[in-house]
Amino acid sequence: MTDRFTFTISATEGKARTGVIRMQRGEIRTPAFMPVGTAATVKAMKPADVRGIGADIILGNTYHLMLRPTAERVAKLGGLHAFMGWDRPILTDSGGYQVMSLSSLRKITEEGVRFASHLDGSRHMLTPERSMEIQRLLGSDIVMCFDECPANGVSRDEAAKSMAMSMRWAERSRDAFDAGTDHAARSALFGIQQGSLDEALRRESADALKEIGFDGYAIGGLAVGEGQEAMFACLDFAPDMLPADKPRYLMGVGKPDDLVGAVERGVDMFDCVMPTRSGRNGQAFTWDGPLNIRNAKFAEDPTPLDPESPTAQWSKAYLHHLVRSGEILGAMLMTEHNLWFYQQVMAGMRGAIAEGRFAVWAATFRGRYLPKG
Repeated sequence: MTDRFTFTISATEGKARTGVIRMQRGEIRTPAFMPVGTAATVKAMKPADVRGIGADIILGNTYHLMLRPTAERVAKLGGLHAFMGWDRPILTDSGGYQVMSLSSLRKITEEGVRFASHLDGSRHMLTPERSMEIQRLLGSDIVMCFDECPANGVSRDEAAKSMAMSMRWAERSRDAFDAGTDHAARSALFGIQQGSLDEALRRESADALKEIGFDGYAIGGLAVGEGQEAMFACLDFAPDMLPADKPRYLMGVGKPDDLVGAVERGVDMFDCVMPTRSGRNGQAFTWDGPLNIRNAKFAEDPTPLDPESPTAQWSKAYLHHLVRSGEILGAMLMTEHNLWFYQQVMAGMRGAIAEGRFAVWAATFRGRYLPKG
């Protein structure tokens, strides 16, 4: 069904690819960065402004929305798109990562995960079937399989056991998604590769996912504290194990230089809270690297963060004042700038790959962005 989900690769350079995902709610240009809208909002941003800085798709969070305001309430109010005022594609994660990281009281079984809400301690059960139901009630366009994301540093046996269970959950997710009738007919389902940093486990996971069959494939279990060097070492082989004609999504990544390195290794999609969270905390991303706007050296700096930024009419001195004063506008402007910058990085990579100059672009980016040692 061509109007449901298609992925077309228009150019490659090495392992890097650029292309377009087409869905009923619009096109997603790849490589793509998805701003994170955890609780049905990209923090400090209006939806029109998120679109205005170049985002084609945003991410919503199953775990947070199932607890508040509840998926059932969102469905009653017309679905997540209508609820938050965003008419383009939305990807929802499965809730698995948040259950593992935010719920101190949890019990993992073959059925799923029983946990206590971090909000009020209420008890909940999240299974592959319930995750698919929640994402169906939300009405998301790209649905993620329910999986377990093991912590960094677990033993190989623990990683293998977790990965095998995630693959069984992937099959149950596939069955439950397909039972979703209208939602399944217009949405896409992505599987999630696990296996920690182990090449053999990653291959076993990829083979299991390909046997089930998905519209796209995510690389999970990274950006959990292993560091960039170890992450890149895993990405040297993990994306190659996934189908070349499907989108590859690296979950929860990352810093701008992480994105460039991952695209070099064949990744097409990303999400991360870093540009929004960092913005609220006074960190701005620029072509010359990140800067802390709270630093006293910016107190009388009349220049903008970037002359092309949507925040260019305001000086670093004014942003310094807003952030140091705890003014809401400071968080808004810093967030808008950071999300704009991330989209500029993605647009730069797309253009460079299309024109066969990505290696030069990436080297130039790193030469300017990374600290000089």
